[in-house]
Amino acid sequence: EVQLVESGGGLVQAGGSLRLSCAASGLTWDDYAIGWFRQVPGKKREGVLCISSIDRVTNYADSVKGRFTISRDGAKNTVTVYLEMNSLKPEDTAVYYCAESQGIIHCPEPNPPLFSSWGQGTQVTVSS
Repeated sequence: EVQLVESGGGLVQAGGSLRLSCAASGLTWDDYAIGWFRQVPGKKREGVLCISSIDRVTNYADSVKGRFTISRDGAKNTVTVYLEMNSLKPEDTAVYYCAESQGIIHCPEPNPPLFSSWGQGTQVTVSS
């Protein structure tokens, strides 16, 4: 069973930085993709960034280009994926989730049903 645990959220002032971590365990495939999504109440879950097992990065959100980066560390069935967020804006406030899709080497479209397992989410609040 795949388990995903996010951490690193919190309250930060506009212009500040945060690094989120997603600890993924129980991966059974060598090929996978792990994506970060975010959601605010009343809105659809939005894809942010995704990284695959061959380190191919897919940017899902134009609004984070040049500010957010994604990276991964670890091997096979235990991987940590990081979301480095810089120059944060109040509109980045959301619950951030990581999710996985296995058996692929490229990130899928940012459609939540294409991802099999999800973490519980971590709150990021950016004050103005």
